[in-house]
Amino acid sequence: MFKNTPQYAFLTLLYSDWLKPLYIWRHEGINGHIKRVVDEDCELNTIEIIGQNVKKNSITCPSDPKLSLGIKHHHLVMIVKNLGTYFGFEVLILDSVNEMRYLRVSNFESNSRVRPLICSTPVRLQPGWNQIEFNLADYTRRAYGTKYVEALRVQVHANCRIRRIYFSSQLYPNEELPAEFKLVKQKVSSRIVS
Repeated sequence: MFKNTPQYAFLTLLYSDWLKPLYIWRHEGINGHIKRVVDEDCELNTIEIIGQNVKKNSITCPSDPKLSLGIKHHHLVMIVKNLGTYFGFEVLILDSVNEMRYLRVSNFESNSRVRPLICSTPVRLQPGWNQIEFNLADYTRRAYGTKYVEALRVQVHANCRIRRIYFSSQLYPNEELPAEFKLVKQKVSSRIVS
């Protein structure tokens, strides 16, 4: 999708204020829902993913399984609200040995596990809003001893509210971010625990 397009400092996959924020995303909701709601804490539009089964309630980008993202930026940043229950996401990446690997992150894992094609790690979310910063290059190097080439797919599972998902060329201090990349109220940072 983005392989042959210029990839500037920020590349947004989802912004909850867009007219159609899930336009390039596939939705799966079984015994749950995926909808836009105004969050009571930040008073802004968000995308809410709720479901009894974390894996069966998700959004996936790109929506077409035959396409890949082709994003070279190695920092994935998500502004999400912890709803006090299970939540997870995964990124399918291509590495320097031409292997596709899933990097999974969830708050129901307690230890990191590295398997040949899937690496799982826990994340600790603070109550309320969190900014998750995931360095895909560092994670790929530490887990597999290879270099990150590009992100192919992103999938976010229940249960959370999302304000924005974007890739960046580097991590920027909050004061250097454009206003729409900041959560106006109650922002907390979370880094992936490994």
